Amino acid sequence: MSKIKLSKEFIKSTVKLALNEDLYPSGDITSSLINNDKMVTVKLISNQNAIVGGLLFAKQTFSLIDSKIKFIIKKKDGYSVKKGNTVAIVKGKAKNILIAERVALNFLSHISGIATRTNKFVKLAGRKTKICCTRKTIPNLRVIQKYAVKLGGGTNHRFNLSDEYLIKDNHVASSDLKSLVLKAIKNKKGKKITVEVDTTKQLKSILGLKFNTVLLDNMNLKNLRDSVKIAKKYYQTEASGNVSLKTVRAIASTGVNRISVGSITHSAPAIDFKLEI
Repeated sequence: MSKIKLSKEFIKSTVKLALNEDLYPSGDITSSLINNDKMVTVKLISNQNAIVGGLLFAKQTFSLIDSKIKFIIKKKDGYSVKKGNTVAIVKGKAKNILIAERVALNFLSHISGIATRTNKFVKLAGRKTKICCTRKTIPNLRVIQKYAVKLGGGTNHRFNLSDEYLIKDNHVASSDLKSLVLKAIKNKKGKKITVEVDTTKQLKSILGLKFNTVLLDNMNLKNLRDSVKIAKKYYQTEASGNVSLKTVRAIASTGVNRISVGSITHSAPAIDFKLEI
């Protein structure tokens, strides 16, 4: 699998794009009204209980606007914070802090939101079942979103279409399940193979073929439990489809190894942070 890399250069280039979006073409015309010599000390506070994430993105945002701004981190990425906790202290010119404020908070809110949502699923699933993200990510933000999943205790699924074979229902509808699996096995060249099935009949038709993971899609609990019993001798098992905070505990109780959840990246609520002068 492609590794999630948050290098200094990646963070810097990502933040540059965000600032350009916010400031083009005339800069912050409102903050320009403020006396640029006014110095302030600002608390960055969480308004919710959360798993915090994205602090290096926030720090880089302030630094690109004004390299003299001091950003003192009080809670590291992946730490649990309570409502009202100070996660960082920002010191510098008021005008420049205000220019960077929204972009910095947007990174924090989104990354922390995914980490927090993921962590809720992880706790409900228990220690024996991994919570995995999917490719249901915002275009061009996949690295950031998958990083956030890891902060919340989740597991990254494949990063892109080159990482592993994942034979899904629409592939099967365009061909034949068993022949596709056999072709993947023949051509795998070290890549892992996951095969999606939605019935025990489908599962039995490929049972014993040498692939890695069977993805049990949109099964009710009885069928899921039966399929896990059939498959666990041969494969890693993964469940997907209609997974929510209300259903994840019951799904995990079937003994499945992994549960993939699209909503942790595409629908995670943002965490509310504020700068308090």
